[in-house]
Amino acid sequence: MYQISSTYCWYSDWLNKNEKIVLMYFINGIPFTWDELVDVGTEEEDVLLIANNERKYNTEEIYNYYTYLMEEEFNPLVYEMELENPEELPLDQYEYGDEDLPN
Repeated sequence: MYQISSTYCWYSDWLNKNEKIVLMYFINGIPFTWDELVDVGTEEEDVLLIANNERKYNTEEIYNYYTYLMEEEFNPLVYEMELENPEELPLDQYEYGDEDLPN
């Protein structure tokens, strides 16, 4: 079984510019996607504190992780997997089953 986790962290573009805080999702410690923060801004102290104490990621790193996960068929957003905690997946993936998705 595989475990999903998430945390707030800093994310930037290829050139390490345009930093923003995102909610990053991990499978067994490997990042596989993130959510933009809409309701929670970088001004919120607890979010900022968490992000400042986590690893920073950029687009190239996430691309490399994505490529690895796809080669290993280990991306829970693409492949059906046995997860310890599927409720921790990003909401749009957990709330809808395949039958609920548009054609």
